[in-house]
Amino acid sequence: MQIVVAGQGYVGLPLAVRAAEVGHRVVGYDVDRRRVKQLAAGQSYVEDVASSRLSAVLETGAYSVTADTAALVGFDIAVITVPTPLRDGVPDLTYIESCARTLGEHLRHGATVVLESTSYPGTTEELLLPILEETSGLKGGADFLAGFSPERIGNKRWSFDGTPKLVSGIDAKSLDVIKDFYDGIFQTTVPVSGPKVAELAKLLENTFRFVNISMINEMAMLADALGVSIWEAIDAAATKPFGFTKFTPGPGVGGHCLPVDPMFLSWKAQQELGIPFRFAELAADVNRHMPDYVVRRLVEALNKRGIPVSGSQVLLLGLTYKYDATDLRNSPSARVAELLIGLGADVRGSEPNIPDGVDTELNVPRVDANPEEVAAADAVVLLMDHPRFDLVMIEKHAPYVLDCRNRLSGANVETL
Repeated sequence: MQIVVAGQGYVGLPLAVRAAEVGHRVVGYDVDRRRVKQLAAGQSYVEDVASSRLSAVLETGAYSVTADTAALVGFDIAVITVPTPLRDGVPDLTYIESCARTLGEHLRHGATVVLESTSYPGTTEELLLPILEETSGLKGGADFLAGFSPERIGNKRWSFDGTPKLVSGIDAKSLDVIKDFYDGIFQTTVPVSGPKVAELAKLLENTFRFVNISMINEMAMLADALGVSIWEAIDAAATKPFGFTKFTPGPGVGGHCLPVDPMFLSWKAQQELGIPFRFAELAADVNRHMPDYVVRRLVEALNKRGIPVSGSQVLLLGLTYKYDATDLRNSPSARVAELLIGLGADVRGSEPNIPDGVDTELNVPRVDANPEEVAAADAVVLLMDHPRFDLVMIEKHAPYVLDCRNRLSGANVETL
């Protein structure tokens, strides 16, 4: 089939390449011409897609990438994978709206449009569908098909195509076609009764993680005040074989999902029902202030050593928002750096997963985590314990370490 994947970022590119690998003719569409140029040259910026895989589908012609809307003509299935950020706590769906209008101009009888971008329940049927109908002059269900299938990016254990895929449609025929398409890409598809169920399920997945991370972060602060190791307590609780899921504390949450998705549901509940989603709002407050707690702990540790934070040299290790990632979006490291700079500290950062020259938007000098840099710092903060860090060397050379990941030990180390 002729497939369009609109949005060639962390969600869209893996889907586009995989769809091309299984035999579809795929057009990757993106409005960012710099991104299009990079992909056309076979250079992937997404960790889930090796440049060799991208080059292979480019060479066969199964995949092409463009910013030209004329290339969208004649698609059988279009998948929308554009960003859905929050702006001052309000969902910004302008990317979906713009993409829907663009696709609507090229929508034909019998074609299908699938939304993968995360949003509140009702987005597919109440926002996407009316725009497609208005722009195309066609009727959803009668003239074209539509549905929602939330993105699920794999992890170290579960591959992209091995992660079960939720699918839904605005009617039975839409569901059949959408399920058939994803059946050819994913090992397992899970149909649900309608788009609102699939939209809510995605928010439920991420809110579950968000709330539990918030809980363990707050408990870490309480445990420190009580003089108890939260890490030992977590390991002890995890020996129970049922009724407990292990979560660990950290400097905060980041990425494009966890800090954002629960707030979609909170906003929807408040706007339409007048009901606050208190768990999500409380979790957001706790996680939003974890970088402040990290900095407070660091300032207290420096004071005990007779070192004022103003003028001190602080080395931040691991700037991405999660372990071994290459993604800086909404990373708590940005807030940690901002707070320390505001207190007058000389802050440097080390991030081995991001090449030199790439703008990290953190406004701190990038350095290698070598023995000289580690020894020169008054304090080292391990934010993310990437495997490329030499932890033994850090333990040996750092005068003081605030370890946010519980990976180091020694008299010079304090854990979060």
